[in-house]
Amino acid sequence: MSTPPLADLPIRRLTRRDLPACADLSEDRGWPREEHKWGFLLTSGKGYGIDDPDGGLASACVVTEYGPQDRPDVGAIGMVLVADRHARQGIGRRLMRHVIAAMGTTPLTLHATPNGRPLYEELGFKVTGRAEMVRGHFTAGYQPAVATRAATAEDLTAILRLDAEVFGADRTHIVTRLPAFADQLRVAEENGRIIGYVGAWPNMDNHVVGPLIARDTETAKALIASLAARTDLKLRTDIDVRHEELLTWVKERGLASVAFNSVMTYGISELPGDWSRRFAPVTVAAG
Repeated sequence: MSTPPLADLPIRRLTRRDLPACADLSEDRGWPREEHKWGFLLTSGKGYGIDDPDGGLASACVVTEYGPQDRPDVGAIGMVLVADRHARQGIGRRLMRHVIAAMGTTPLTLHATPNGRPLYEELGFKVTGRAEMVRGHFTAGYQPAVATRAATAEDLTAILRLDAEVFGADRTHIVTRLPAFADQLRVAEENGRIIGYVGAWPNMDNHVVGPLIARDTETAKALIASLAARTDLKLRTDIDVRHEELLTWVKERGLASVAFNSVMTYGISELPGDWSRRFAPVTVAAG
């Protein structure tokens, strides 16, 4: 029996049962397996994939929707991968076109690497911002000017309210999964009011800092320092380049620039919410 051409292979929805195949696909492209992140994304978002007739996945991606379930405010596309043996054959373009069509009129966003950006521009995405990935061991000794503490179950309502206000869309399905996904979840507080929160989740030999939402830069600094004081792992995060003061500060504390990604949108000229209080995403794969 002959193998069907790539153009004829069906696109299907992925589930958590596909987690090993997704991790294999990451590894095939030289990425870490990132099973912890894949599990989170496949649970909180919609996975799409194309099965390879020879086994495993030929291609995959995940879309995380925010806002009302029946009419999302925005969808974040991430983990767009094509197996190395099928690269440069149009399969990634086909999968992306399918996702765009499936999302209908819902505005979309993604973080694009320099290699991926030309394809997304061809599909109609526009560059609307940039994020800088930084990584390293945080140097101890910083004395925060803002009080922080571990988040508790009683903080959830206030965190959800702050998150929706800053992000510009309801992320309840993401935020409520953070206590199980993250190793740390901390809040910044002033006069009994939560003015910021941050998570740190494990990814290989790093703790990824995200989401990071804070009233101002000093609050963001305090939250990062509070995470660093409670881990021996390197910190890694993706910070909006408009937050120049925070980027300068983390580099002075031991983190180094790793890469830049383009923040791109489709169907909207800019992301909703208040960027001045949105310092880092949960993960660039989910916005």
